[in-house]
Amino acid sequence: MSIHTILTHPGGAHKDDFIACSIMVARHPVAIVRREPTKQELDDADVCVLDVGDRHEPEKNNFDHHQFPRDYTPTCAISLVLKHLGLYEDARLFCDWLEPAEWFDTRGPNKTAEWLGVSRDIVGKLNSPIDMSMLRRFAQVSPTEMLQAGDPVYELMRMIGQDLIDYLHGVREKIDFVAAHVERWEISAGAQTFSTLFLPRTETGIDDASGGLARYILVNELAQEIAAIVYPDSRGHGFGLARFNDHPKLDFTRIEADDDVHFAHNSGFLCKTSATDPARLMAILAGAWA
Repeated sequence: MSIHTILTHPGGAHKDDFIACSIMVARHPVAIVRREPTKQELDDADVCVLDVGDRHEPEKNNFDHHQFPRDYTPTCAISLVLKHLGLYEDARLFCDWLEPAEWFDTRGPNKTAEWLGVSRDIVGKLNSPIDMSMLRRFAQVSPTEMLQAGDPVYELMRMIGQDLIDYLHGVREKIDFVAAHVERWEISAGAQTFSTLFLPRTETGIDDASGGLARYILVNELAQEIAAIVYPDSRGHGFGLARFNDHPKLDFTRIEADDDVHFAHNSGFLCKTSATDPARLMAILAGAWA
């Protein structure tokens, strides 16, 4: 299968069709056409039809949601494309903008504001000149034109789609890395015990180790169990220690005078230490427990 055209509806453009097209352009850098599809195009798997056509047929590269029942779980063209690429579950976890986009496109601004628990005018206040300009420029592509490589709008769409795909792949790689190396420690502090996740320093390592640990906790539903994380310091040979989800019982200013602690944030949420021995790291954690 070789997609040679991406087709979406004409007229007004929304984040739904814009982002769905951007994702597909990153995978298939072909021309975008903005008009109604023909039956022949809907039956042709080499034409990717997005947000129009009243068909959801991934095997034919048709990704529309408008035919779904009114009470169907909020699902838009972005959702369908991400599911097709196997990225949807991670996107729902790590792209906070996705679920509101699904609601806005399928339920409208009033229901979305109600779902978010905010007044209707707040939804409009979240728009930016970037949103308005990009969607306006995309909408200006007429049914007789093709948006192709080299056009500034096309190239920006390709970057947006590629950055999103790269971000989701990167998040998953970090979670898998943490899963392969993480250790769970139970720290005793007086009469109390608390749980910590420790990521050892390895030959390869990952960027943003603390973020990788946080996402690992989220994916594995450990947020109510873990009080702290310990991870390789990206600026030195020691480790960073941080409370998770701002746990109220940890205050790293309590151990800021220790010889091997070279930085403790004045709000108490993290510290950096030159210590590398697990026993010493555990002792620092215990000393920070209030």
